[in-house]
Amino acid sequence: MPRHPVRRSAVLLVNLGSPAEPTARALRIYLAEFLSDPRVIDLPRWQWWPILHGIVLRRRPRRSAALYRKIWLAEGAPLLVITRRQRDALAATLSRQGHEGIVVDYAMRYGKPSIAGRLHALKAKGVDQILVIPMYPQYADSTTASVFDGVSQALARERYLPELRFVHHWHDDPHYIAALAASFTRYCAEQGSPERLLLSFHGVPRRYLVAGDPYFCFCHQTARLLTEALAFPPERIHLVFQSRFGREEWLRPYADETLACLPAKGVKRVAVMCPGFVADCLETLEEMAIANRALFLEQGGERYDYLPALNDSPALVELLYHLVCRHTRDWPRFARGATPDTGAAADRRARAWQSRQRIAR
Repeated sequence: MPRHPVRRSAVLLVNLGSPAEPTARALRIYLAEFLSDPRVIDLPRWQWWPILHGIVLRRRPRRSAALYRKIWLAEGAPLLVITRRQRDALAATLSRQGHEGIVVDYAMRYGKPSIAGRLHALKAKGVDQILVIPMYPQYADSTTASVFDGVSQALARERYLPELRFVHHWHDDPHYIAALAASFTRYCAEQGSPERLLLSFHGVPRRYLVAGDPYFCFCHQTARLLTEALAFPPERIHLVFQSRFGREEWLRPYADETLACLPAKGVKRVAVMCPGFVADCLETLEEMAIANRALFLEQGGERYDYLPALNDSPALVELLYHLVCRHTRDWPRFARGATPDTGAAADRRARAWQSRQRIAR
């Protein structure tokens, strides 16, 4: 039985993670955890371990630290700062809408705050019912499935498991598509229309698609739905994939190659959105907003605009609120006006727990 007499319910937002600080040492710790996940790098250990520890962790931390320093905020890593704001905004919205007593927290798959640490903290608050929302609209083996692994591993030794629900994907959610469309429409109203709109998603090795990962298809569905929602010529919208790593083939077309070729085709102004990211991070703020802008301008482009992720905007918070309502509609404690399970039932559980403690002694 739980050790807390009051039963509570919670929402746990989970994103990828960031290093503790923009230093080579912190990056080495973070990358060692991240790149040791078999969902991320699925090569056999005997093949990958010498590469990871003999080459990657010797060279990459210093370079990555320099990139993080370009985007680091006074409060910390952008991904962590924005995720905290998303947590706070969702908690305020749930309370304002009458969903009292719901605990909202966040965790990172790699680094801190860890999934295990947050689940332990929720248990200490009497939480025995949790909705886990991986903050990835498009399901992927290397992201959404890895969050599932992290939750499972964190609870592997628990005697009393909480009731869990896990949001699988939301790449086609109407609120998500509407939020993306509103962002681009607002940009066009304020800045005028670009010649091209690039929808850039994080890449994965092509063999993941061949092995059955639906991520590629989900990205295309998001792009199609967004295109249909925009008053913008479909032929001027390009879907691309960014952030490839290593020498093998990844999902195409590549973002950098596409941007490098556009000026030669007479395209001088582009706008870029990253619909797979709901919080700005290294891959959006440095790779897409800085490095690829420089590439486009070097090749003869004249204007490159990066549109920020949804971050903690009201549209993103509304989307999260609707996800929570949809996935918990038959959980009474999430209903409007419901309160934590207190009163006589809680008193009985407290007495039962005290009895068990006496017997255990």
